[in-house]
Amino acid sequence: MKAKLFSREASLIFAIIMMVIIFSAIEPIYLSGGNLLDIFDQTVINGLLAIGITYAIITGGIDLSIGSIFAVVIVITGDLLVRGMNPVLAITIGMGLGFVLGVVNGLLITKLKLQPFIATLGTMSAYRGIAYIYTGGWPVLDIPDNFRSMLAGDVVKDIPVSVLILIAFTIVSHIILKYTKLGTYIFAIGGNEEATKLSGVNVDRTKILTYALCGVGAALAGMILLARLGSGEPATGQGYELNAIAAAAIGGASLAGGKGNMIATLLGAILLSALKVGLVVVGVDSFWQYIATGAIIVVAAYSEVIQDKFKKLRAVKNKNTNPKYPKSVGM
Repeated sequence: MKAKLFSREASLIFAIIMMVIIFSAIEPIYLSGGNLLDIFDQTVINGLLAIGITYAIITGGIDLSIGSIFAVVIVITGDLLVRGMNPVLAITIGMGLGFVLGVVNGLLITKLKLQPFIATLGTMSAYRGIAYIYTGGWPVLDIPDNFRSMLAGDVVKDIPVSVLILIAFTIVSHIILKYTKLGTYIFAIGGNEEATKLSGVNVDRTKILTYALCGVGAALAGMILLARLGSGEPATGQGYELNAIAAAAIGGASLAGGKGNMIATLLGAILLSALKVGLVVVGVDSFWQYIATGAIIVVAAYSEVIQDKFKKLRAVKNKNTNPKYPKSVGM
């Protein structure tokens, strides 16, 4: 298993390096400081959303509402800041809001027995409506500088706070998946939910926590963008769920559930951001980015299908060459 994960991560790193080499050869400005900063900026937002949605994908679910959670957190946190709330308290409330909205998704899925796609499709629209109603459709302006420097400033020269937040969220999520009971249960649910339930695991509670963590990732991404722009609009975040799903799929998270790796998801987000910025730098129309993102999701999903086929073929071959029990020998 470790070798397989390392192989996935190594292949992603190789793909990123090759992409940088190709785009740099076509247009040397690709390696300029400003361009690399654009890649990092996109990676932070996409990465936080992708890490969050990876939790849901591993359980065999999906969260289409992350872009709308993103917007709700932006407008409410922004409004609290403009009213004079302490930035630390506002950030805490913003993360709590993302957690609660994620819990609502989890309750719809577990208690009302809705399919994750349907439940989060509904909340995608409902949460977006909340964002519009809260602001009356107007943007939240004049975000205080102390908040902006807290999430969008630099720790030291050229090292943004937001990058450290992404790395920290990735590491914490990796630890949760690999070294805690919650992570074990998340993988188990994605592998075989019924068997997991029969083994005594509280499947409903695990799913609710999973979607809550997904909401926290969206909330962090929203507040970082709010700090960068200095304003927040209720329309922000539309279509962001597509980038998050693409990054998770590139990282090897199986949309059928049971597979996923937070480090690989982060690398997938870097690869996706590098590709999108590269297409712009070499003069490709930005509308083609949508086609590229969709193609990536399809290719990444199909690669999982191919891997599963090879895995089954290897299993059959090993069974035939190394039978569990020796053939009986006549007396």
